[in-house]
Amino acid sequence: MTHIRVMMVEDDPDWIKAVTAFLNREADLLVVGSATTAEEAVRLAKELAFDVVLMDIQLSDKEYEGIHAAMDIHATHPAKIVMLTSVRDERAMTQSFTAGAIDYIEKTRFQELPQAIRKAYHHAAPMEALLKEFSRLKREEQLKELTIAEREVFELIEDGYTQPQIGKKLFKAESTLKNQINKMLKKLGAKSSREAVELVRKKGLGPKPGEGDSRHDH
Repeated sequence: MTHIRVMMVEDDPDWIKAVTAFLNREADLLVVGSATTAEEAVRLAKELAFDVVLMDIQLSDKEYEGIHAAMDIHATHPAKIVMLTSVRDERAMTQSFTAGAIDYIEKTRFQELPQAIRKAYHHAAPMEALLKEFSRLKREEQLKELTIAEREVFELIEDGYTQPQIGKKLFKAESTLKNQINKMLKKLGAKSSREAVELVRKKGLGPKPGEGDSRHDH
């Protein structure tokens, strides 16, 4: 059986020991390493092969230190991060989401950790669903100024079509297509089609929601 590899970040060694034993009793889970400080966590994340991180929000008595560590890890590794906390804190929840965490669990609910890890691993965590919806809304906001025809062109560019291929697919003359692209670029504040796509993706936090790396055949 393939294990879901878990990395733990927690400044209480006894809690690490107890939760490690608890998680390793699950047939599909395996704790592969742990860190007690933010610095150690960032370093370990570069060395370990892991799937999910359990990250304590407060490390070394520093408020939200775990959130900062999550941001540093997420900047270099597409990690699935589940934040842990001793006290429910709405501000911490929001900051965790911003830092790239995809779930947030109170330590008193530790019995829910195995299922939370599985959901994170299989892209079914609550914050991940919220992030996808947020991405969709941001993308819609970016494209709302485009006409239907311009948007159709933009989405084909986003899917990797070249200008000649778009013209052929939409039965548009080269001059008509070029005019639509120029108007689209002006509305999006971009100098090129590639820049337009990058701007929308950056503000929308990713590719078109619901899509992976797949592209139309052309």
